[in-house]
Amino acid sequence: MASRGSQGGLEANTKKNRPENTAFRQQRLPAWKPVVTARSTLPSFLVLGAIFMIFGGILFGSTQSGKELQIDYTYCNSSQSSVVGWSDNCATMRENSSYFREACQCELTFTLDEDWHGEVFLYYKLTNYYQNHRRYIRSRSDIQLRGDVSDTTECSPLEKRSNGNDTLPIAPCGLIANSLFNDSFKIFNSTNDPVTLTATGIAWKSDKETKFRNPSGSLPQAFKDTIQPPNWQKPAYNLSVHSNNNGFQNEDLIVWMRTAALPTFRKLHRRILNGLKKGTYTVRVHYNYPTSMFDGHKYIVLTTISWMGGKNPFLGIAYLTVGSICVAACGTLLLVDKYRHRGFFAPAATL
Repeated sequence: MASRGSQGGLEANTKKNRPENTAFRQQRLPAWKPVVTARSTLPSFLVLGAIFMIFGGILFGSTQSGKELQIDYTYCNSSQSSVVGWSDNCATMRENSSYFREACQCELTFTLDEDWHGEVFLYYKLTNYYQNHRRYIRSRSDIQLRGDVSDTTECSPLEKRSNGNDTLPIAPCGLIANSLFNDSFKIFNSTNDPVTLTATGIAWKSDKETKFRNPSGSLPQAFKDTIQPPNWQKPAYNLSVHSNNNGFQNEDLIVWMRTAALPTFRKLHRRILNGLKKGTYTVRVHYNYPTSMFDGHKYIVLTTISWMGGKNPFLGIAYLTVGSICVAACGTLLLVDKYRHRGFFAPAATL
């Protein structure tokens, strides 16, 4: 049995640890707990659905104002070839290892029913091409691409190549650079005049100014102790006729090195600054890049842009879908509220 002194000490400690008798310390502050009912929720769903549908309609309409043309040229028939007597399509030639490095050229035609004003963008599109494969996407040297031509530490399995008695570092090294897209295109109008295709301004400014830098000095001299990737037909310092578009700062290379997340993708290739007039055009394709051996397809994509970018309706459709779901939920709640008050959703009577 506890003594009176110990009981007094216990009561003192209890009073000492007791929170002050205030509304905040005793949790007596006024509180508001919303009661969620169909009638209180209906306006929220209705307003939210209306907002999403309005924005979705605007976005969808703006993307539809752009123009786009896609041409599949995977199996285009050869119009000119370095193989005497070759009359099959260029894809078959690329599948034959004996003719892998032979030249093949094909021609495509398309017709525009109206003028395409403003800047027109030429993309190439590839399907069934997995640039997101882990081994592929890791096979590059960002240090080398910033100007150190000798660094190939992250480029396995394409780090170095034999050149006679020497083994030289590959520049640029790695699987991504080795698989650089190398088809080329020329476009002619109905009077056989060439359409000017601009090869600059196709890469991100941040990439060209920060992530990709050429070594200092003359490019042929800077690359003299390196060797080009196995699948390349030209060394890195001779990729373009424009001196400021060569080496690691070649914009075709920069665009290709930004790998795609999905197996179907398109990459910007050229710009047509003055638009295209109504009429028939011929595209002359220098067919180098093999895709048919892995069931891939190649497309030429011509497109204009709106204030929302290219002709891609995904974002507008997504907004319209969410808005429709909100409106449908609003209607469902309205029916639930209506029939519940009629007894359809009343709880069963208990005995």
